[in-house]
Amino acid sequence: MSESINILVVEDDKNAAYLLVENLRLSKYNVVLADDGDQGLDMFTKSNFNLCILDIMLPRRDGLDLANEIRSINPKIPIIFLTARTLSSDIIEGFKAGCDDYITKPYNIDELLWRVKAILRRKDDSEKKTVEGVYKYPNFSFKYSERDLDINGNLFSLSTKEADILKCLADNLDQTISRNTIMEHVWGNDDYFTSKSLDVYLTKIRKYLSKADNIKLINIHGHGYKLMITSD
Repeated sequence: MSESINILVVEDDKNAAYLLVENLRLSKYNVVLADDGDQGLDMFTKSNFNLCILDIMLPRRDGLDLANEIRSINPKIPIIFLTARTLSSDIIEGFKAGCDDYITKPYNIDELLWRVKAILRRKDDSEKKTVEGVYKYPNFSFKYSERDLDINGNLFSLSTKEADILKCLADNLDQTISRNTIMEHVWGNDDYFTSKSLDVYLTKIRKYLSKADNIKLINIHGHGYKLMITSD
């Protein structure tokens, strides 16, 4: 799979960029490097990429703004932030911008490569799904493999994490699913930062669902969440 994978890396630190790009290329990925946000956006618009790895503190256009621009062009492309900004507020801002993973510097290159592989595998698996993962209820249509959500005629293109979380909820319709279960399924862990990220994504999902009065995402205090869809 990796021989046909194109990755955009936007990193202004030359040493960090060299280390990252060389290791990605050794893993047989095709890599394009940009050293500022404007150049990164220009390269993204001129080529087809399967994944973007962005620093946040970039010259000319920061990584958060760049991620928003990339998402406006292709809402489904996976984005990894690779940054020295380690505060929980920074991490939350990263996930609000739509990233699929947030990795802080210094990082272990082997761990990063495994995270890249995992994200690409999930993307590849979701694209291979056909009938499985299609949910249709009154005012609610969700195609997991395409990450398309239709709520009462309002269309939304979901990020990978949003789609994974909504699938967990839809698979357990009218049942309570715990926070830990969602986090383990979507992220593979239930640590503090993952918990904060889940809160961000649930807020966004609630906003989508609010377009129909018959759809509710209920917080069962101390237990988890329940997606409820009644007849229109």
